Amino acid sequence: MALKLRLARGGSKKRPYYSIVVADARMPRDGRFIEKIGAYNPLLAKDDENRIQLDTDRAKHWLERGAQPTERVARFLGTAGLMEWKHGNNPKKGEPGQKAKERVEERAEKERAAKEAAEAAANAPAEDEAAEETAE
Repeated sequence: MALKLRLARGGSKKRPYYSIVVADARMPRDGRFIEKIGAYNPLLAKDDENRIQLDTDRAKHWLERGAQPTERVARFLGTAGLMEWKHGNNPKKGEPGQKAKERVEERAEKERAAKEAAEAAANAPAEDEAAEETAE
């Protein structure tokens, strides 16, 4: 059984409140859990001591048993000193998707075609004037 330390959402609409729980990874986010080991209230100020409440002894117990924390819970455990948390590196995060890249290429192609048409139109009258001068 794969165990996770994760957040289970509670609270009403637009007023989130999270419980830090130990759950089977196959269970839904707000579904069945094994043990509640803390709480997280994101509506409180960041320096408020009640923003994150964590039973460090139980968290340490479950970490020793192989429970894997989610990214947010790992951050909480890092501030509590139970594990080392490092910011993740995702170099592709800001990269546009495939469709967006295709749209950029299409737009660039249209601009190139319009520029070539404008240059051809600008050169065409000059060639007509040159042809009239030689005809005279």
